[in-house]
Amino acid sequence: MKLHIVFVTETFAPEINGVAMTVGHLVDGLRQNGHRVSLVRPAQGKDDVAGPDECIVGGLPLPGYPGLRFGLPAQRRLRQSWRELRPDVVHVVTEGPLGWSAVNAARRLKIPVTSGFHTNFDRYSAHYGLGWLRPAVAAYLRMLHRRTLATMVPTEALAAELAGEGIAGVRVVGRGVDTELFDPARRNAGLRRSWAVPERGLACLYVGRMAPEKNLALVEQAFAAIRARCPEARMIWVGDGPSRGGLEKAHPMHHFAGLRTGSDLAEHYASADLFLFPSLTETYGNVVAEAMASGLPVLAYRSAAAAELIGGGNAGLTVTPGDESAYVAAALDLLDAPEQLDEMGQRARQAMLSRSWSNVVASFERVVYDALDQNSAWKRSDPMLAGPRSAL
Repeated sequence: MKLHIVFVTETFAPEINGVAMTVGHLVDGLRQNGHRVSLVRPAQGKDDVAGPDECIVGGLPLPGYPGLRFGLPAQRRLRQSWRELRPDVVHVVTEGPLGWSAVNAARRLKIPVTSGFHTNFDRYSAHYGLGWLRPAVAAYLRMLHRRTLATMVPTEALAAELAGEGIAGVRVVGRGVDTELFDPARRNAGLRRSWAVPERGLACLYVGRMAPEKNLALVEQAFAAIRARCPEARMIWVGDGPSRGGLEKAHPMHHFAGLRTGSDLAEHYASADLFLFPSLTETYGNVVAEAMASGLPVLAYRSAAAAELIGGGNAGLTVTPGDESAYVAAALDLLDAPEQLDEMGQRARQAMLSRSWSNVVASFERVVYDALDQNSAWKRSDPMLAGPRSAL
């Protein structure tokens, strides 16, 4: 049976971030599978116009993230809309005021609600001088998820963490990667020359938001050690954010490429030699999967996506979370055996070939159907659906 699913999200394309990208793939995949998918999201600017099956609500800029907005509460509007056209399920992507109002509206109408846990906002607080708020932020996030039938997370480790905090119905719905877009075949010698990388030089890459919570000081530290050992090495930064200005002033010899998307972004990945990813605040880290699909070995902390995707040095190196000395030492270890970079990159590519978005969409569908089967109000509306349901 095909469903009408409402996604409630603070972020969506054309905004560039991991949550918007993930939601976009899920929405597209579900629609391709025959479901009706509606969106509730904040306006992304004065000229923003709602598309088909979209409901735009008011929003305000997210502190520290000028390019993103959080949605204002809209419970009355949502209740009216869902009375007129009742969805089968509401999926709350983000835990802002809009997400909370959506949970309240759906529960008042006895519409089943699921949620996604995409961002560790409680961990971000320390990087913006608000560390004292972390326990309150964490409690706020967990409280919302306890009010939904299922909470979807990207990794087994996060599932275990949330389950240990008393959140029931935690289910793993992984993340996919577009292996046709992110492909080692997109390596571009001309792009490498524009970076001033010698023919056999080492291009180190960071892709992502340039912000305090991304731990970018460790990228600086690791690359400084690499450059001391390998003077022709070059640091390439792809992305934007509040830390970019300071980084550019501190490192005039680094290359700052700004925001890149599509095939342009894919060429930047494929044209580098080593991906440096030092974040400790990720729930997943889509850029790790994109780098690996592009044939790049990854150096990261053993957490989130890196812990699950990089196996024992097969596709890169991981170190104990928070051990900066070990991170820098691992970067130098890679320089001592440069031939292993190519081998790791090949294994990284192979590891990503089975991680399609279609499989992720199928996992999402299974969780939603299971949640609906558990919801007594939904069962009463159609007794034929009370039994177990197989995947589409």
